[in-house]
Amino acid sequence: MASVAERVYELVKPTVESCGVSLWDVRFVKEGASHYLRVFIDKPEGISINDCTDVSHAIDPVIDEADPIDCSYYLEVCSPGIDRELSRAHHFEYAIGKEITVKLFKAIDGKKEFTGVLSRYDGNITLVTDQKEITFEKGSFSKAYIFETY
Repeated sequence: MASVAERVYELVKPTVESCGVSLWDVRFVKEGASHYLRVFIDKPEGISINDCTDVSHAIDPVIDEADPIDCSYYLEVCSPGIDRELSRAHHFEYAIGKEITVKLFKAIDGKKEFTGVLSRYDGNITLVTDQKEITFEKGSFSKAYIFETY
């Protein structure tokens, strides 16, 4: 399912950007018996319902023409929200200098969650916390996210 999301990401990116917003992420997930194609959009002042509607109407024919999904699905266009997951390189680059939270697969010194300012991203992520600077190797964290306000 990740390859579907990547294909759609590349497919719709120019159209999304032509609507005056940026493409944050695309996810293709199965929930219960249904599949959902979620397209997350963003802009500095925040996303409105009109932005979501405009982008949905713009990308729907692009996706239909390319037909990258071999099952029925629901298309959802939405904001990444204030508690947004960082999963792509451009997400981490955007978050440099900002406070993020990292959840680990395996505890370090009894902790599986760390919050600090992202100081460097090179595939690994480096946080500056109250106590020290700590680097987490790619693959050691299950989730990284930023609390974004406008």
